[in-house]
Amino acid sequence: MESIKTAVIGSGFMGAAHIEALRRIGGSEIRAIVSDDLPRANQLSSQFNIPLVLNDWRKIMDDGDIQVIHNCTPNHLHFEINKAAILAGKHVISEKPLTMTSRESAELIAHLKNRALVHAINFNYRMYPLIQQARSMVSRGELGDIYLAQGHYLQDWLFYASDYNWRLESGLSGQSRAVADIGSHWCDLVQFITGKRIQGLFARLKTIHPLRHKPKSAIETFKGKEQGQSADFEKIPIDTEDVASVIFELDNGAQGVFTVSQVSAGRKNHFWFEIDGSRKALSWNQEEPNQLWIGYRDKANEVLIKDPALLDEQARPFAHYPGGHPEGYPDGPKNLFARVYDFIRRGNDPHHDKTDFPTFEDGHWENKIVEAILDSHRKKQWVEM
Repeated sequence: MESIKTAVIGSGFMGAAHIEALRRIGGSEIRAIVSDDLPRANQLSSQFNIPLVLNDWRKIMDDGDIQVIHNCTPNHLHFEINKAAILAGKHVISEKPLTMTSRESAELIAHLKNRALVHAINFNYRMYPLIQQARSMVSRGELGDIYLAQGHYLQDWLFYASDYNWRLESGLSGQSRAVADIGSHWCDLVQFITGKRIQGLFARLKTIHPLRHKPKSAIETFKGKEQGQSADFEKIPIDTEDVASVIFELDNGAQGVFTVSQVSAGRKNHFWFEIDGSRKALSWNQEEPNQLWIGYRDKANEVLIKDPALLDEQARPFAHYPGGHPEGYPDGPKNLFARVYDFIRRGNDPHHDKTDFPTFEDGHWENKIVEAILDSHRKKQWVEM
């Protein structure tokens, strides 16, 4: 197998997750990790035997041996780094949001138009085996006509006013926080499963903690959840949402509604949806990812347990262990990266060859949804996409 040389930019939670997933798929050689947090980067370098540690991502763009860039930086750097990678002729896997605005993501799409570069965005929840199963069931008509999509994505890691992270700063994260961070995953997944796009919506947003306590030392994402974690802080005004409620319509006329929250006590990563059709319904909860609920009107409901022997042919390759052996969050990026790297290895061109992973076009569409939600909240009215 040809070894593809890559570099990971960013050493936080997602940077480490990318590195671990790359180690699991094989056929990739991580040549460098880039971060302005050199102690953390050196730790990952030692742990995963990565030969080069840098604090300037621009040096990677000039390295002719590096074929793929993994962009795991804070949101405000996504556009600049993704654009530089494209112009340097490198394949790119980016964390979401793809950019801070749809204007920026449209520019990336334009730069890719005449370049045979592979591009992907880490909407990793698509890559769970039972999500692939759900999509297969919908696509072959098992649910019948789609009536309704509903659900939520709830977390509690920003529950207290004393909880703080760079994502709370709109200059680093963007105009939207909860919607862009976790609502984007919800929207992408429901559209992916149904094969339908959100065409209009009405949204209400709320900032629960308009002032937060910013510690004078940095806090890593999802770390330091204890209330009153630091006595040395300054009060910072917050201009992004903690909570959002969105009513929407899909392009087949089906209705939908979802809630996102980062202040729901006891909910760590409660990503749930239900899709109701004219024949049956489907429901899935990310905290119990090896079970797919199937609902009926006229007979007992079912729970499909993840088992390659019981999955559709399309979904089976996403399950790597026998029935009864759970697979979870780390397997999503692994499945995604394996498909991206195989696509590159085969010499496929995303302009002509079908991809089985989310691309920058998907990231661009999600940016447009987020902006429509912000626009709806400001205008207090329904917004067409």
